[in-house]
Amino acid sequence: MYTTIHNIRLHYDVMGSGSRVLILHGWGSDLGSFAAARQHLAKKYCVYALDLPGFGESQEPESPWGTTEYAALVESFISEMGIENPAIIGHSFGGRLAIRLAAKMSVRKLILVDSAGVKPRRSLNYYLKVYSYKLMKNVLGRLYPPLLEKMRGRAGSEDYRNASPIMRQTLVKVVNEDLTPLLSGIKAPTLLVWGENDLDTPLYQAKVMEAQIPDCGLALIKGAGHFSYLERPGEFQIIVDYFLKMET
Repeated sequence: MYTTIHNIRLHYDVMGSGSRVLILHGWGSDLGSFAAARQHLAKKYCVYALDLPGFGESQEPESPWGTTEYAALVESFISEMGIENPAIIGHSFGGRLAIRLAAKMSVRKLILVDSAGVKPRRSLNYYLKVYSYKLMKNVLGRLYPPLLEKMRGRAGSEDYRNASPIMRQTLVKVVNEDLTPLLSGIKAPTLLVWGENDLDTPLYQAKVMEAQIPDCGLALIKGAGHFSYLERPGEFQIIVDYFLKMET
């Protein structure tokens, strides 16, 4: 199914009936990445999922976005679909958006899965690489712009290398946003579901969220990494089922 919101053509899907659940995928993924979880949840709930702008079958934004713009679009999607007081599940980048939404609007339950949003700790080596890159950027940007773009592709993450120019700029904006100040404003009962071996959003970031979100618990999935919901789907579904059943 498709709709147009904020001049963006969005691909979305709805399954099941009952209380509303909204799923927000991570960077580089699409609604299909939650196919198994959606099919399972649809046995008891009405499950909405969308391809966020720039992913899957949804149109890219015309200019680089941050999480503010993405969250505003999702909020408009919620309104257009007539979704009231949803439970929101957000993975990684989708967790960033879920944090913004839960800090602003009425949310029944919040589930953050290996979520981004906490400013990461940085090593000295990281800062040396950043400053070296900035020096290269200043020199090559003036003298050899095409070479600079080629070097960016080599130096960046896989997500950065695989993205279009607009989505590369969007990624830079998104990863530099620290959403920690919003955590204390989340009123919804919140569950953090984390892979024990997550290297992209390490466990200490979950601990920060757990400490600052007022009504929050942490479920650790042993042996799983950043995609815990895919690596241990059975455990993930059991955890989510139990939390969603605990109506307050």
